[in-house]
Amino acid sequence: MEKDAQQSAKLQKMIEQLDTIIAYAQKRERKARKTLEKIHPEYQKSAVNLLHYRAFRTYDLRSLQKKLGHLGLSRMAQAQLHVLASLQKIRSILTALYHEGPIADTNSSLSFKEGRYRFNKNTKSLFGPRPTDRRTRIMVTMPSEAADDPQLVRDMLAAGMNCARVNCAHDEPSVWAKIIANIRQASRDLSRPCRVAMDLAGPKIRTGAIQAGPRVLKLKPHKDLYGKIKQPLEIWIGPEAQSGLPHLPVAPAALAGLATGEQLVLRDTRGKKRYLEIGQPGTGGYYATLRKTTFVKTGLAVYRRSKKGKQKAFEVGRLPAIEIPLLLSRGDRLRLDREARVGANASADPADRGGTPAHISCTASAIFGEVKVGERILFDDGKIEGHIRGVHRDHLNIEITQVVDGRAKLRADKGINLPDSVLSISGLTEKDKRDLVFVVEHADLVNFSFVNRPADVRELHRELKRLNARNKLGIVLKIETKNGYNQLTDILMEAMRAHPIGVMIARGDLAVESGWQNIGQEQEEILSICRAAHVTDIWATQVLEGLAKRGLPSRAEITDAVMAQRADCVMLNKGPYIVPAISLLHTILSGMEPFRDRNVPFSPKMKRL
Repeated sequence: MEKDAQQSAKLQKMIEQLDTIIAYAQKRERKARKTLEKIHPEYQKSAVNLLHYRAFRTYDLRSLQKKLGHLGLSRMAQAQLHVLASLQKIRSILTALYHEGPIADTNSSLSFKEGRYRFNKNTKSLFGPRPTDRRTRIMVTMPSEAADDPQLVRDMLAAGMNCARVNCAHDEPSVWAKIIANIRQASRDLSRPCRVAMDLAGPKIRTGAIQAGPRVLKLKPHKDLYGKIKQPLEIWIGPEAQSGLPHLPVAPAALAGLATGEQLVLRDTRGKKRYLEIGQPGTGGYYATLRKTTFVKTGLAVYRRSKKGKQKAFEVGRLPAIEIPLLLSRGDRLRLDREARVGANASADPADRGGTPAHISCTASAIFGEVKVGERILFDDGKIEGHIRGVHRDHLNIEITQVVDGRAKLRADKGINLPDSVLSISGLTEKDKRDLVFVVEHADLVNFSFVNRPADVRELHRELKRLNARNKLGIVLKIETKNGYNQLTDILMEAMRAHPIGVMIARGDLAVESGWQNIGQEQEEILSICRAAHVTDIWATQVLEGLAKRGLPSRAEITDAVMAQRADCVMLNKGPYIVPAISLLHTILSGMEPFRDRNVPFSPKMKRL
């Protein structure tokens, strides 16, 4: 009897705890009534569920979940899709145990079944029909070569690509249009649906120009993993560059003396003899091949070989200058200039007064009035860390406190992160607004970079409304800053005024901002919040990067790809081996599909893929 009384007391206490949580969740819903009225009809119940989840997560439930586990009941770890229904169902079961009666029905407006249905429906609205053998879609960043290589696009689509990403930070509208045309054609030819997503560049803070060095070009053929030449390097010889190929600029008159199959000879900047084989002519120039690594400079002479000896064929024209990176070590000083100024390394002072520190400019002048002494500043994806030691009207004084491998190179156009600073930089730049005109006309989705607060989303909504594209274009919010992560719930409530929407977990910048030690828990939290909001999530940054870029993945990358199947979409970045990377990711995701629901026999016989 005493044991029964103790059990009854425990059950009653658990019921009371659940009543408290349910009441608070319903209170949060009532308080947000005016906000909920502005939510798109497709997200009405989803927004309510998100509010319930936020209320649910206000409490420390570890003790309650442990007790539920001892009773063989759900620990509510998977309650995100239908929070109130889960709470009410568990309460009904506990009440039935307490009174030794039947389990009562719940009265939640969002049932278990509808929660799953709404999530799947929203994902389909954003990305189209799901692939036949996996739930997780594959998004791939398109290289510039995709503009002139339709076969590459077909191969990517055939390997398993479901969404093609075009980055507005690179190339120009004419190139984007060619890439998208090739995607649409390949989709029709292969009868494989493929959405087109376009990234707005956003207000990323970057380093400015750096002092130019010599005008030298390194030409390096592709090698396999054993260091053997896999194929000769194809280059383009002509007055104007050819998309995607290394370019040897020559005067138009020099082309008259060239012929297909002819072999030219040169001595590169190291005195090494190298041979250049002329291939087929193209519009305004010739294709050519090199079989060995060659360094060429502006003015280098290239000769024809004949029975009469060497005859000059042409001189290499003006090559782009190589930038000289800033060399920084721990303890070094760095000046970050507000005005555009060519960066340079530190110089020694003859009078031994400390010398002139290295200096570089910043692309966002607005930050200079918003940062404070003592705050951290990170360069190049966190490879270089410093602390602000002085804030002045025209510059910041920075002490370098951490670098990778003892000494690091800082180049132009590298990202700057200020994780401790509260910045008011708008999420939608003037360039973004210009690019958005093209995006609305050609794309299915717009990826909105560096979303920091609800006001950024409101600005995007206004711009889309002005372009008559509200609810016609899917919106993907890229969460890549600490502020964006901290305000994610409010950002989603603002975003859900339109349909459909998604969230990209941009793990690179987010890890830099928040700290590498925190990215694991943050990506888990974002996945949970997205589930509660019935919003599609995208797992991005460095997935199978070793395979895509170098042809061989690491074990850590394989594990990461396996874990990525918990997301609705996985993004791959471009690289020379992107097609094998897509194919492997497709194999991994398809193979892991049965394990998502634990519907395969325990320890099935291993088979080689």
